[in-house]
Amino acid sequence: MKKQGMLNGPISNVLAQLGHTDTVVIADCGLPVPPGVEKIDLALTLGTPSFLETLDAVLEDMEVEDFTFSQEIMENNTILHDAVLEKTEETRIHYLSHEEFKKETQHARAIIRTGEATPFANVILKAGVIFS
Repeated sequence: MKKQGMLNGPISNVLAQLGHTDTVVIADCGLPVPPGVEKIDLALTLGTPSFLETLDAVLEDMEVEDFTFSQEIMENNTILHDAVLEKTEETRIHYLSHEEFKKETQHARAIIRTGEATPFANVILKAGVIFS
């Protein structure tokens, strides 16, 4: 049995296989998953697990160099947006229209679906490297 870190097997597997610039999406329960992109469905009930719980767990195991959000989060989900900004430290942040965001998810290694049920609670995480 794994002793620490990400215990979810499919997420752990995806994170272990990421290379520099690969992307993973953490999504609310409504974001569509494009054909051919792995969907890791964590949603149990509305709100469980939350977007922030899932993001925190992934950030413990993943080196992230860029966060990409839908522009709409800034007006439609300010509480979540502000909470995520507190976690980003010096990481670059990008914004796309929601339609462009959904197009970008086609290139993700996986989309992790949470039970989050607030608007635009989605982020694309771009893998960084742990050395310089």
